[in-house]
Amino acid sequence: MSSIHETILYIKKKAIIENLSFFRKKLKKSTKIIAVLKAFAYGNGDVKIAEILELLKVDAFWVADFEEGVNLRKNKINTPIIIANPGIKSIDQIVKYNLEVTIYNFKLMQKFGELNKPINIHLKFNTGMNRFGFDFLDINQVISHLRMYPLLKVCSICSHLASSENKLNDLFSKKQFNLFSKICKVMDTKFSNHFDKHILNSNGIIRFPSEQYSAVRIGIGLFGNIKSTETKKATSLISSVSQVRKITKGESVGYNLEYKAKEDMTIGVVPFGYADGLDRRLGNGIGKLFVNHRMCDILGNISMDSCCINITNTDSKEGDLVEIFGENILIEDIAKLIGTTSYEFLSKINRRIKRVYI
Repeated sequence: MSSIHETILYIKKKAIIENLSFFRKKLKKSTKIIAVLKAFAYGNGDVKIAEILELLKVDAFWVADFEEGVNLRKNKINTPIIIANPGIKSIDQIVKYNLEVTIYNFKLMQKFGELNKPINIHLKFNTGMNRFGFDFLDINQVISHLRMYPLLKVCSICSHLASSENKLNDLFSKKQFNLFSKICKVMDTKFSNHFDKHILNSNGIIRFPSEQYSAVRIGIGLFGNIKSTETKKATSLISSVSQVRKITKGESVGYNLEYKAKEDMTIGVVPFGYADGLDRRLGNGIGKLFVNHRMCDILGNISMDSCCINITNTDSKEGDLVEIFGENILIEDIAKLIGTTSYEFLSKINRRIKRVYI
């Protein structure tokens, strides 16, 4: 694990490969896989992850906006790329780089339809998330608009589950499935050509495999950050001790004097702070880092580029490795401490942090 960088996000290619294989075994052979690479592939590096997945023959990539799609194209990714939120200001770039678009309102449909060019589109319907998507009551108008723009090729119909991982909300998920099925049946009766259909995400594939339709979307599950003991954790974030300092009882640590030592102690300074992705809410003893086989409390307020930890009982020295998350500290456990998710924590890791693929 040698590198010139002090803090490194390690991504295990083998784990990603095995996770994809895990999901494939739960799917029919004919089911298409759309790999979700939003937000820099959940912080793991979109281009490198796309290169791995392209070799593994996923059917398409799903990204948030045109810039993410253009970046993949510029880095020679040839697999179909679907833009989840294309907007109306980026049409020229979308056409230039042969990107596919998710259409979720009539304004978008009109703008892309009026180009009078062949464009692959994916119709998104709202089944209860109440975010992006046409409502079921819009369906006749959607159909009439599609008749107006024959060069818009509908490749798929999709929706998004609001709570696929939470058993307490399974009744709501079933209502979403029922409504999505109703939408698909209407569309199938109005058009003779075949559309792919997808509503399942990573947790949905595990919990509702019978609802896989002809395609699924897999995102965070590729990196093992879901409620499953069968997937492998693909990422670990490792830093180091930059400085060791002895302080005496009563001395403070960090900004605003939030922490005062209750006894003589040894602290370690770690070059990873809130600008790097370490949420400030983990300061003042809420969060811990792993050093020399021990959990060490984060002391005081987290700084922009660093944090301080209690290494009094670790016999640590400058240069020793520090695990922020990985084998000993699960990213899901960190997220729970501050009421967030592994999705958010991963995606907020600053791009200045070196990614190493092993």
